[in-house]
Amino acid sequence: MCSTRERTIHDQLRPWKSLLVHTAKVGDAFSLFMKTTLTLCTFASLSLVLYFAFSAQSYLSACPHCDSAFRPPALHQFASTSAEAPTNISHVLFGIGGSAKMWDKRRRYSDLWWRPNVTRGFIWLDQDPSTTGVAWPASSPPYRVSANTSDFKYTCWYGSRSAIRIARIVKESFELGLEGVRWFVMGDDDTVFFLENLVDVLAKYDHDQMYYIGANSESVEQDVIHSYTMAYGGGGFAVSYPLAAELARVLDGCIDRYAGMYGSDQKVQGCLSEIGVPVTKELGFHQVDIRGNPYGLLAAHPLAPLVSLHHLDYVDPIFPGLDQIESLKKLRTAFESDPGRTLQLSFCYDLARNWSVSVSWGYTVQLYPSLLTAKELETAIQTFQTWRSWSNEPFTFNTRQVGPNPCEQPVVYFLDQVRRVGDGQMLTTYVRPSLDENDCDLPQYAPALAVQSFNVSSSTFRPNMWKKAPRRQCCEVINGTDSLGRMVEVKIRGCNPMESVTPPDNIKIVFTGQS
Repeated sequence: MCSTRERTIHDQLRPWKSLLVHTAKVGDAFSLFMKTTLTLCTFASLSLVLYFAFSAQSYLSACPHCDSAFRPPALHQFASTSAEAPTNISHVLFGIGGSAKMWDKRRRYSDLWWRPNVTRGFIWLDQDPSTTGVAWPASSPPYRVSANTSDFKYTCWYGSRSAIRIARIVKESFELGLEGVRWFVMGDDDTVFFLENLVDVLAKYDHDQMYYIGANSESVEQDVIHSYTMAYGGGGFAVSYPLAAELARVLDGCIDRYAGMYGSDQKVQGCLSEIGVPVTKELGFHQVDIRGNPYGLLAAHPLAPLVSLHHLDYVDPIFPGLDQIESLKKLRTAFESDPGRTLQLSFCYDLARNWSVSVSWGYTVQLYPSLLTAKELETAIQTFQTWRSWSNEPFTFNTRQVGPNPCEQPVVYFLDQVRRVGDGQMLTTYVRPSLDENDCDLPQYAPALAVQSFNVSSSTFRPNMWKKAPRRQCCEVINGTDSLGRMVEVKIRGCNPMESVTPPDNIKIVFTGQS
């Protein structure tokens, strides 16, 4: 009976044994399939690596101007190691175009903003200055001598071949391979940068993306001749690390295609157009393509941080009675006290005396013995002409004409001193310049002409405000009821909800028109 039972159990298990044997065979086949697939994938991967390696070598061999030391993979290494910390001045590498013969004169501008052992970068020269026997100034950026560019074509009959050398500064700067660089900032030897504001502007953008940041010329004739789509090099422009990597790859190969272009900034933009990256405009970069007195431009600065000024040898000093360098030092006393607020415009009314007051912080105050519209007050008084033809128009921003009659002009005050009066509180004083000018003799001007100074109080401008939707700050006249006062107090502050610069409807508004 046991025997019979064993045979019965054995018969019952026979299908399961068959199934187990079949399963084992399937497992072996599957294992063989996976091993074959893995081998094929490994072979394909090695083939792709060898293909791209030899393709890159072939590309470099085919491009005689391209630098064989260029290594794009460094981009990925950089992005993975330094994307965490907020952008600061150590992440910016400056590339300044200069001339060995002109540097002794032009360095007075870089001395205003360059900070040894803090700022990073080089002045790129056309020849080694050590051959002159004059020691390199310790206050100047360290220098590099640009590579020979005689093999490149240049066909612009009214330009200079130096444009090729200066266009290549961004490539030569990138190929230095310096660590921790997020932004390459280009400028001229007479460009004055305002560093804290530059960093605040760049910090708004993702440095791991391809960005090209700068601004146009102020003169339409310059933009028409050169380009509306480029950042002008004298005002400075910034290129993010990933874009600099791409630009370094293509620049030498594309410069000859733009041989007829006048300037280095044009050539760089031409190459960037091949990459497909447009300029991101920041209004605080200033080419200063104007002639004459820059007062009107600076007194109505756009709602953006002041980043740079250029062409200062070609305009009047920005403060009366001072030369240009001393003027810039004076402006910088305000900038160093409150960088973000410098040149920021606020205006308000003194309804007790029907006055309009316009404050360009750290620079000037304008007092009008009448009520002007907000549109008028934000529009630049035209104290300057166009760059090329010295004409009264056109510009890339609105201007308004003010005649030579003193009764058509505001009473103007300039920065005298800056004081810190408490935690996060600033007091700036503005006084009338001592100039022999005719004053308006109309009765309504007499109270305004009696005012000798303005005291303007404000809180320190917080840089994170530039990351918010832009809005001009408001102001109010504090001692507006004292009609005999020789000093007027003004307070700049954030605007209240539902607040606007709007005079009462029953008061006549003066509108002089704009060009």
